[in-house]
Amino acid sequence: MAACPSDPNPLLLLLMISLLVGSDLVLVDAGSFYQDVDIIWGDGRAKILNNGYLLTLSLDRASGSGFQSKNEYFFGKFDIQLKLVPGNSAGTVTTFYLHSQGSAWDEIDFEFLGNLSGDPYLVHTNVYTQGKGDREQQFYLWFDPTADFHTYSVLWNPRHIVFYVDGRPIREFKNMESIGVPYPKRQSMRMYASIWNADDWATRGGLVKTDWTQAPFTVSYRNFNSQACIWSNGVSSCNNSTTNRWYSQELDSTGQKQLKWVQENYMVYNYCTDTKRFPQGLPLECNATKK
Repeated sequence: MAACPSDPNPLLLLLMISLLVGSDLVLVDAGSFYQDVDIIWGDGRAKILNNGYLLTLSLDRASGSGFQSKNEYFFGKFDIQLKLVPGNSAGTVTTFYLHSQGSAWDEIDFEFLGNLSGDPYLVHTNVYTQGKGDREQQFYLWFDPTADFHTYSVLWNPRHIVFYVDGRPIREFKNMESIGVPYPKRQSMRMYASIWNADDWATRGGLVKTDWTQAPFTVSYRNFNSQACIWSNGVSSCNNSTTNRWYSQELDSTGQKQLKWVQENYMVYNYCTDTKRFPQGLPLECNATKK
């Protein structure tokens, strides 16, 4: 756990950015990483800098590193900005995800699979419910994610899960419990982030190994924001969640067009089209989304 700096900037700690979203005024808390997260592993490889407004994670041959949110959440909209490892990052995986506890856990994943210099990063997404995943969709990006910070977001509400990149939806996973598809809505989750070595599978299925002469590999995070119900001692902070715009937020016609554009132009793997993987038939949600 990181200690609080001796002389934090009070103006930064109190900064509130007002964003106009549709017709609703949403207050976004630009909180410090000192306030919002705990470093949970890495033995000094994770560093909080700039008065708490920048967090870097590093990976070397001995270890990666990671952090988690101080709070647990039960539904919410979560944003973070990342600048990914530049150059030859093959074999590395950078993550931003939500995860519950226990053997039958729920999980909502953003994973960024490293590459050889000049090759595009692969954005790997997955949704687990009750300990079962196998719902991978993978995308390339329409920009260089190592050149600057970009915003990656997860919306998780009772209706659906939406993955966003710079405000553009790239994937939607709907609540289809009505047809027998489990949906993560019974367990609270924390936000986690990490960098680790996965050269047995991450880059071209494990064909390209990590070049440790390039270590340490460092990824930068900033501007973590959660508009969410905080879960504490079995009680939600949201007395009436319907007053939160994100709680009932759907994709409007513009969002649907953006989603279609990304999936037609940048999706490189979709479990719902992998008939070899599911010889007994595609998962129920795959057939439902085709209708």
